[in-house]
Amino acid sequence: MTIGTWNLENLFRPGEPDGPEDDQSYRAKLAALAAAITEFEPDLLGVQEVGNPDALADLVDLLDGEWHIALSAHPDGRGIRVGFLGRTPLTTIADVTAFPARFAPVQTQDTGVPVGAMGRGGLAVTLEPVPGRTLTAAVCHLKSKLLGYPGNRHAPRDEGERARYAAYALWRRGAEAATMRALADRLLADDGRTHDVVVMGDLNDQPQAATTQILYGPPGSQIGTPGFDRPDRGDATRLWNLAPLIPEEQRFSRVFEGQVELIDHILVSHALLARVDTVTTGTGHTLSSVTDQPAERQGRPGSDHAPVVARLTY
Repeated sequence: MTIGTWNLENLFRPGEPDGPEDDQSYRAKLAALAAAITEFEPDLLGVQEVGNPDALADLVDLLDGEWHIALSAHPDGRGIRVGFLGRTPLTTIADVTAFPARFAPVQTQDTGVPVGAMGRGGLAVTLEPVPGRTLTAAVCHLKSKLLGYPGNRHAPRDEGERARYAAYALWRRGAEAATMRALADRLLADDGRTHDVVVMGDLNDQPQAATTQILYGPPGSQIGTPGFDRPDRGDATRLWNLAPLIPEEQRFSRVFEGQVELIDHILVSHALLARVDTVTTGTGHTLSSVTDQPAERQGRPGSDHAPVVARLTY
């Protein structure tokens, strides 16, 4: 079984905000996305930045075989949301936005009401990869490190504003990571040694970032650490990031201002660790460098992210 996560970058139809300006550009984008998906042949693909659901249906029409779609009912203010494409039927079991209990709303700008929910819903589904065995998967798209300022600006008025809005983004991303961790706790049900659970998505930060590590659960025993091969009490609730299994030359999913970074991740429960065969960042996917001006890529083919793909044995 092959699972993956991919930020499809502003999947809108032509003429929509953030979408391609014309049908030719739209068709080129869809063709590039479809070619990549066909190349790595996922059985389950978590997707981010789905704008118009009809655009996702247009993409699926270019793929071979039968596909099932599950989408979050909670897009952000730009209209983008997360979802899944699956070769087998998908059953939605959660679509979360509210921060966990006892988590106070966080400040996200200089003025205005603090927020107590994720900007984009986190979606969880179940499926049967093989008869009689259930896989539970959750997908999310956490708050970006790319900063926006009042008035739809992407440049700060001064250094003080930049520092404040960087902190606001970090607080929100941390709160969203805690929300997804709470969802993961529900899915693991204190039994990750036997439950097949995957959490995937665009976490908008590197594997060692504090916000990313919130999702891991109990510390220690991550892949590549001295405790990895030693069972401990945390195995029942821990998630393992598969990033260290990606070949080093492929260990990035975006290029920002010429610097490679891995911000898209697949995390698995203990029950799935032994089933992981290979992990890659797609095949034949060429990334262009992006800047803090996201509109510069509007209408370009493909995506500014590479897919992260894991092959499991069942």
